[in-house]
Amino acid sequence: MQQKQQPLGSGFTAASTADEVLAGIDLTGTNVVITGGHAGIGLAATQALTRAGACVTVGARGPERAALALEGVERVETGRLDLADPASIDAFAIRYVDSGRPLHVLINNAGVPLRGQREVDARGYEAQFATNHLGHFQLTLGLLPALRAAHGARVVNLSSGGHRLTGIRWDDLHFASGYDPFLAYGQSKTANILFAVELDRRWAKAGIRGYAVHPGIVPGTHLNSSVGEERLRATGLMDDNGHPVVDLERGVKDVRQGAATTVFAATSPMLEGIGGVYLRDSDVSELDESPEPLTGAEKAPPADVVPHAVDHESARRLWELSEELIKVSGGHR
Repeated sequence: MQQKQQPLGSGFTAASTADEVLAGIDLTGTNVVITGGHAGIGLAATQALTRAGACVTVGARGPERAALALEGVERVETGRLDLADPASIDAFAIRYVDSGRPLHVLINNAGVPLRGQREVDARGYEAQFATNHLGHFQLTLGLLPALRAAHGARVVNLSSGGHRLTGIRWDDLHFASGYDPFLAYGQSKTANILFAVELDRRWAKAGIRGYAVHPGIVPGTHLNSSVGEERLRATGLMDDNGHPVVDLERGVKDVRQGAATTVFAATSPMLEGIGGVYLRDSDVSELDESPEPLTGAEKAPPADVVPHAVDHESARRLWELSEELIKVSGGHR
């Protein structure tokens, strides 16, 4: 993995937008599924992909509400998808597979906000891990026939520099004790990366490649707003008028810039033959082999990938554990 995590010299920067990353790329005939593609970074990605010619299916808990947000966007449809509900995930995947359409790109974009108090789903699974990782894991396995039918597909998982906070808590995955919302978030983001690493190892021979991306810090999205206005102002992410602040030196982006790395992972020809990697600023991230503890005082919080998130043994272990967890839930295998 250390050899894989080598920047490509893509020429893009933190300032690059999704449209700039897609310039000159024709996605006519490309089918995309994106979870939460009707708001925030997901909406910006959906808009950019459709402008480039892709046909996009947006999975959302409220498809009617999502359709309103997507009004005027060409080549887009919505479908009901609740990532905390295994039956909903199965139904969405079955509908798509039964449509007979190949799936060229799956973007596992949706995520739940930070939970101030521990919450669990109906299975007793911690909410952030269950939704951000397990829901997408089950969805991806359910869509495997359509991904295979594309004869060349990509799966993109939205992660975060927050993965640096913690590895997988193997002995207390669901925070039965000592709940910390930031550690729960960090664990789910580490899981997103490990999932991409193992997916690529297992499925690359079938032409399906896996990626995890750090979009940057994007104030104004539902996810980042969940910490509250007081904290956003204290950290300089919101001004006194309640408007998001963009500061690229700190890795703080607008939604068009935040969506850039997602669409780069989904479409860039520079990634041909490369997979199982974590990306930031529309390029492959370096591996930070000696990460310093986060203090909260950093001007620009570090976001390069750290070893615990790309460890092959952890990736294999998480995949096998995830299979068992969704099997117990009745989810699609």
